[in-house]
Amino acid sequence: MSGLALLSLSTSLYMKNNVLNIFILFFATFIVLESCSKESNVPESDPVAGMVKIASGYAAGAATYVNIYTKDSAFAGYNKLYIVLTDSITGNNIDNASVSLNPMMQMAMMSHSSPKENPASIAVNHVFEASVTFIMPSSGGTWTLKTNVFNNENGKQGVLNCTINVKPTTQQKLYSFISLSDNSSKYFVGIVEPSKPFVGINDCELVIYKKQSMMLFPADSSLTVVVTPEMPTMSHGSPNNINPVHIGNGHYKGKVNFTMTGFWRLNLTLKTGNTVSDSTNYIDLTF
Repeated sequence: MSGLALLSLSTSLYMKNNVLNIFILFFATFIVLESCSKESNVPESDPVAGMVKIASGYAAGAATYVNIYTKDSAFAGYNKLYIVLTDSITGNNIDNASVSLNPMMQMAMMSHSSPKENPASIAVNHVFEASVTFIMPSSGGTWTLKTNVFNNENGKQGVLNCTINVKPTTQQKLYSFISLSDNSSKYFVGIVEPSKPFVGINDCELVIYKKQSMMLFPADSSLTVVVTPEMPTMSHGSPNNINPVHIGNGHYKGKVNFTMTGFWRLNLTLKTGNTVSDSTNYIDLTF
């Protein structure tokens, strides 16, 4: 074969390879762009899907609309609240705001507040998590929840006032006692976990607040907690339980072991130092 023919063949193969490489590059680019397009079109999941909205309205002055959710209806006891804020003009989520709660019970002859936990100023997945421990149901009066919002995104401040219907519970999720250590200090004890008990070792989490006045219920960290589970109808307890210890903000966390389904009673002993402050109360669970 002549040199000219070889040169022509080489040039032809070179051009074919270039065309093939360009085609492969184009195809790969198309696949990447198509993948990115599909990913960007995936709808964002709703963080409060399936929850119960217990309050909503405008925080007048803050250009902010407030929605407050719980996983169930509000009840007498520890309620975790999920607060979603949106711009009242654009409808966009507000993820940077200072939110403070002020629950108030108005009775015939008196009024009082209840323990609460205000959220962090930065939302997680567009949700500000807080809590209110309603110390009685609405059958004894009227609960209102004042939600103060300082919108850090526009520098405006506003307030939403809503009536909250707080239901009684079939099994007690909160109790109070006067400490035997001084015969004057009043404490409120609520159960956080297990919220959905199962056979096996469950998280056991309590919240404890000390009444300072009718309006102030600061979190307590001073008590020692002993939990003794039992099945009253079966006359037995369970092994491998871990007593709750304080982990912050009035929350005490440990482990409780349920060896079978049915009616369980968590007997609680609370101590101040070596002195028993209360040992007569309990929380019942049935699953």
